[in-house]
Amino acid sequence: MPHVKQGMRVGLFGGSFNPPHGGHWLVAEIALRRLRLNQLWWMVTPGNPLKDHGKLLPLAERIALSEAITPDPRVKVTAFEATHGLRYTAETLAVIKQRNAGIHFVWVMGADNLAGFHHWQDWQAIARTFPIAVIDRPGSTLSYLSSKMAKTFAHARVDEDDAGRLALMEAPAWTFIHGPRSLLSSTELRSHWPGKS
Repeated sequence: MPHVKQGMRVGLFGGSFNPPHGGHWLVAEIALRRLRLNQLWWMVTPGNPLKDHGKLLPLAERIALSEAITPDPRVKVTAFEATHGLRYTAETLAVIKQRNAGIHFVWVMGADNLAGFHHWQDWQAIARTFPIAVIDRPGSTLSYLSSKMAKTFAHARVDEDDAGRLALMEAPAWTFIHGPRSLLSSTELRSHWPGKS
C-alpha cells in the first residue's frame, strides 16, 4: 500500500482500468479537488468479479498505462489487491481500514457504477466502512436517483457543497458530485481492439 501520514485525506479509486482513459483521470482529478484529498490511490484490480475477463489486459500493462495518464504526484497507482489476494471491494476496504489507523479514507467511484452497486459483494458493508463520493458520468446523472444504493442510504446523503468535509465524516455518508464529464469508456475502447469479433 502507498505510504501515508496520520491525518491525511485519501481517496480510494478502484477498477480494472482495462484500459485506463481520460474519463478515469477526470474522475480522479475531480475527486482530488472537490474532496480536498492529500492522495488518491488508483487501485488497479486483478479483475472485476462481475465482468468478463476475456479481453483483460495483463495487470502490469494496466499499471503502466495508468501511470502514463496520471500526471499528478498525489495519485499513487497501486495493485496491492493482487499481492494480497483480495478479490472483493468489501474485503479490500476492511484490510485498508485495519492497517491505516488515523487516515481519513473516501471510496471514489463513477456514477455509472451506482445502478449495479447492490450486486457487489457485501455492498452495504462497503457503504458502512468509508464515506463514498460518486462522481458524475455521462448518462448516469438521473439513474443514480433510482439506484438501490441511493434509496437504501438516502438518509446518509451529504450535500455536494460539503464534499470537502466528506473524508472526515463517519460512514455511512455519501455525496454525488457534478462536474465535467467524459464520454470515453473502456468498453468502447476495447471494441476497437484487434481481434474483436
